[in-house]
Amino acid sequence: MARIRGLKNNYDHRIVKHSSGEYVNGTSHTNTIEGFWGLLKRSIYGIYHSVSPKHLAKYCSESAFRYNTRTLGESERFNVAISQCVGNLTYFRLTEQV
Repeated sequence: MARIRGLKNNYDHRIVKHSSGEYVNGTSHTNTIEGFWGLLKRSIYGIYHSVSPKHLAKYCSESAFRYNTRTLGESERFNVAISQCVGNLTYFRLTEQV
């Protein structure tokens, strides 16, 4: 297991060496992260068209939720999303300048 600067000690980071023709090493591969980035890019290009740096983390969180619940049906995903809602977000708080 490689230790990458800036990552927490309990983070399991594995390396696949594409430069030496390696694309899979046991259960380590790049398909998962490439699938996630593809989903994020398609949501930005196809749904939102552009994102502001201020809200980029929120767009990434939404895509992470969609990716992590990709095996659920739409109604199951909706129920999971609703069960995780806490409080409310007003338009003023969403648009206030930080």
